[in-house]
Amino acid sequence: MTTLAPHLSAFFQERLTLERRASVNTCDSYAYAFKLLLNYAHKRLKVAPSRLELEQIDASLVVGFLNDLETTRSNGASSRNVRLAAIKSYMHFMEYRTPSALEQIQRVLAIPMKKTDTRLVRHLTAPEIQALLDAPKPVDWAGIRDRAMLHLAFAAGLRVSELTGLRIEDLSLHPHASILVHGKGRKERCLPLWKQTTAALRGWLAVRGTVPVPELFVNARREPMTRAGFEYVLEKHVRAASQRCPSMATKRVSPHVLRHSCALTVLEATKDLRKVSLWLGHANMQTTEIYTRADPSIKLEALDAVTAPKLRSGRFRASDKLIASLMAPIVMRREKRSKS
Repeated sequence: MTTLAPHLSAFFQERLTLERRASVNTCDSYAYAFKLLLNYAHKRLKVAPSRLELEQIDASLVVGFLNDLETTRSNGASSRNVRLAAIKSYMHFMEYRTPSALEQIQRVLAIPMKKTDTRLVRHLTAPEIQALLDAPKPVDWAGIRDRAMLHLAFAAGLRVSELTGLRIEDLSLHPHASILVHGKGRKERCLPLWKQTTAALRGWLAVRGTVPVPELFVNARREPMTRAGFEYVLEKHVRAASQRCPSMATKRVSPHVLRHSCALTVLEATKDLRKVSLWLGHANMQTTEIYTRADPSIKLEALDAVTAPKLRSGRFRASDKLIASLMAPIVMRREKRSKS
């Protein structure tokens, strides 16, 4: 039997951190997935997590865990697939470390991902975006910071981790304002900034003051802004913006909705999917194609470019006695009009 604990520690300390150079967000996501898995195994097998063995984490237990995520925790298919991806990554790591458990590992790896629904991306309209960006009142320290954060999050289409991870050194105001974004998968991209966004950032730098951390945005305790902190700020200003723009009250606005809104704004302005991909830092164009389904102007251009086939003209002739009786009054009215 193979004790699970030392191999799991090696997976996080060696495989993810050293070999794969996984990001902090990926490591946190995988760690949370295994926390949920070990808690489920503890309840089902009545064994302490530190005493669990690899052979106990078989395909039936993993499938039971995935089903429990959907029933007990009300997780969707996407969240289920994220947890399964973490488990499969660990099992690939164990393939060459424990050949004796290869058959069991292969059965876990054979568990299929669940198909997910492909829905249109949620985004804000131009009036809704304007109402949200106008919501922070730049009359105090927090208001000036919130205005700069929201403007930058939308203008650059940043993921929330990219926004909170920005440092002072990543912002350049001369000769042209730009930011260096440390994106997903260790990919960097440099983005120019609008004059309005630059003005908002200059205002924030003027009141930010001296803080002991290098991050661009900090909270009230002068500590780096967190994901939860930005979500709280966004939710607060969405409520305020809803009073000016009632349509926002019906929408669930997350940080990623701002990213989607930026993408559709760039696509509408440029009609170039490649530029949207470069702006957002996508690894491939397939990821960016989701925005073509949400932008109606792309379809309108195709509609205008195509010559529609002509309709054959003709009159309806009733072939059934019932239909003929229904059409009789119409025929009589037409005849009366023609005689008059």
